[in-house]
Amino acid sequence: MFEWGFQTPAFLLLLPSALAVAVWQFRRRRPALQYSDVAALRGLPTGRANASRWGGAVLRGAIVAGVILACANPRRPDLQTRLPVEGISLVFVLDVSGSMATADFVPAADASPTTRLAAAQHAFRLFAVGGESADGQTFRGRPNDRIALVTFASIPATVCPLTLNHTVLMKVLDDQKTQSALTAGTNIGDALGEALVRLDSGHPAGKKVIVLLSDGEHNKAGDQTLKPIQSALLAEKLRVLIYAIDCGGDPPGNDPEGSQQRNEGRLVMERVAGATGGRAFVANSGADLREVFQTIDQLERDEVESFRYRRYFEYGPYCGMVAAAALAFLVILERTVWRRYP
Repeated sequence: MFEWGFQTPAFLLLLPSALAVAVWQFRRRRPALQYSDVAALRGLPTGRANASRWGGAVLRGAIVAGVILACANPRRPDLQTRLPVEGISLVFVLDVSGSMATADFVPAADASPTTRLAAAQHAFRLFAVGGESADGQTFRGRPNDRIALVTFASIPATVCPLTLNHTVLMKVLDDQKTQSALTAGTNIGDALGEALVRLDSGHPAGKKVIVLLSDGEHNKAGDQTLKPIQSALLAEKLRVLIYAIDCGGDPPGNDPEGSQQRNEGRLVMERVAGATGGRAFVANSGADLREVFQTIDQLERDEVESFRYRRYFEYGPYCGMVAAAALAFLVILERTVWRRYP
């Protein structure tokens, strides 16, 4: 079934003018000679004269109609072929410090607790590749997005650059392990800086997003270390949106010092996201994480899907060629077979 249409259908309003031109050509008075008696001419054949009268009218109407259709550009979509869609560039910045091995995340109801890292890997897999979670949530996936993976503890590292090959990306993600105490620390500032470098060098145009997931507070000091807010301000200048996810649990009520540290860490995440126009989230379970990634997916879905990516077979040029051929044919006929005297 063909879904025919016109690129500029307003030109179709001019189609009645083609009929008007044909009627005018058929009815217009032609030059004639006055003669006292034409009885001797009545026996001559009239076929060529009638052909000239009718053919000239039809061809002129067809020429005008062809020009109008060429301007309206009739077309039909190619429903079998989908053109590639350019999505966003996204870097997942994942905390792999030792605390991410804490097994306090319940993936689903009646399930055994899993580590924070494993819950983050599972939720991001659903976000990037798509699928259905154990509790029935459906993810469409992000097949048109270039996605990179940056991991960090005290030192950030790009373990997968921006790629559309999400199969390879998922394999790299699954291979990530928490780091030992020898690399203890949480360096959020430099991790965000590393992600900005990947976005700037890997995909200079298009929308750029960072998804930061951490369960701790930035505690890496030094003159050469970026603070999280510094990286956030740089991201704002580069028009990179940051979504920050805190998965470190609620502040402990029986530990004032630990509670203050947790609150300060969440406040930093909120400031980092807010500086770029993004959002900060708190996730304390597998269901929370999946809900957060579902929300991010919806927030970054509208811009890509607001366009229709489809190839069309266009017939406007053919209509123009038919009109040109009809004009040339008319000119030849009127200078040869349909030539009139005087």
